[in-house]
Amino acid sequence: MAGAADEVSRAAGFGGRIRMRKWPMDCDRVVIAAGRSGAVPSYFDSAVAGLGASPISSLGAGFARVAEGEPVLVDIVHLHRGYVSDCTRMFSAGRLSDEWMQRLDDMAQVRDLVVDSLGKGDDCSAVWDAGSSLVAEMGHGEHLMGMPPDQAKFLGHSIGLELDETPVVARGFDRPLQVGGTMAIEPKVIYPEGAIGTEDSWVRTSDGMECLTMGKSFPILTEW
Repeated sequence: MAGAADEVSRAAGFGGRIRMRKWPMDCDRVVIAAGRSGAVPSYFDSAVAGLGASPISSLGAGFARVAEGEPVLVDIVHLHRGYVSDCTRMFSAGRLSDEWMQRLDDMAQVRDLVVDSLGKGDDCSAVWDAGSSLVAEMGHGEHLMGMPPDQAKFLGHSIGLELDETPVVARGFDRPLQVGGTMAIEPKVIYPEGAIGTEDSWVRTSDGMECLTMGKSFPILTEW
């Protein structure tokens, strides 16, 4: 599956390298995590990293087989002429359970809150407080962006020429996303049996947030 995604990106002009600001972080541009592989923590500071091809680099797609009815998270970074886009969609071979569907619906609500708040110019730290509080009210507090002690404490990260730019929707970033700023917004929850969530890349305009990736034109869940 990762190979097919790479083929599409290469044909669209992806140059093969993702720049990151935080040293010595590196990144596999295609993370595909099926079922329990979505719950495995990693050195990478993110909610989901995937098993990877070997233990020496536990990041990206591994060799797990997709089982019927389990969540398959596909997180793809693409670069077009040097500029980063970041997008996550969910897939399932067969129907997801009602419990997983509710978790995905909850993350869509959190996404909408984050997008609306950033578009109004709220400080990123305040958006984190509001978003994480909503997740806790939904009953997912111990599963937001990972499981203790391996939770990633953010709901969105700025992107541009690098994948991990600032500001971040997290504590300590007491400033808004400026007009013209671009950000990947990615609320996800992680449970022992898998991971689920959504992600799109956005730009703040004078009228609010504008989606740069597929947004609602590409369903957040595809069942086959």
